[in-house]
Amino acid sequence: MTDTTPTSTAAAASAPAAAPAPVPADARTSTTAPTATPATIQTLGTPDGPFTVLEDTEGRVVASGWTDDPAQLLARLADRHRPGRVTAGRVRAAGAVEAYYAGEVEAAMQVPVRQYGTELFTEGWRQLRAIPSGTVLTYTELAAAMGRPGAVRAAASVCARNAPALFVPCHRVLRSDGTLGGFAWGLDVKRALLEREAVGVTALV
Repeated sequence: MTDTTPTSTAAAASAPAAAPAPVPADARTSTTAPTATPATIQTLGTPDGPFTVLEDTEGRVVASGWTDDPAQLLARLADRHRPGRVTAGRVRAAGAVEAYYAGEVEAAMQVPVRQYGTELFTEGWRQLRAIPSGTVLTYTELAAAMGRPGAVRAAASVCARNAPALFVPCHRVLRSDGTLGGFAWGLDVKRALLEREAVGVTALV
């Protein structure tokens, strides 16, 4: 699979975050076999609570979510995909997170990520990144986009196993009745993200 040098989105903590340069869609996800390499971790404050990013040495987000507990984030990864050493520091994706919460919601979609899975899962994650901000898919529609019409449970699993939350926007997938469905980081966060992206949602179900 494609592996690229990431686009840096780092910004000085005191300066406004700038939108990162676009990264080609086929270059934003790496599925190259992992090694026990080190990683950098950073927790940022957001309106939705602490948001932690785990990033490899090439600036690709490995896992992320609304927590300040590194163990909770690492638990999202299979043992063989976890970094050999984790060091606190400034991650390159921090600027994109800051830009997202400043209103530039597509900034997060430009950040390179690293995900590992079967062909079904990698295609599902690719389709998630193709959902524009301000729009949503149902789990049924995601299954169809993956080329597996009717495989709704598989589509739900794609979302559930998505480790780089926000950067791969599984929060943009809803139930067929328009309700929220599930989200690893809580339905309150999912609803807040969709409201920030100007998507109406009906209920916390």
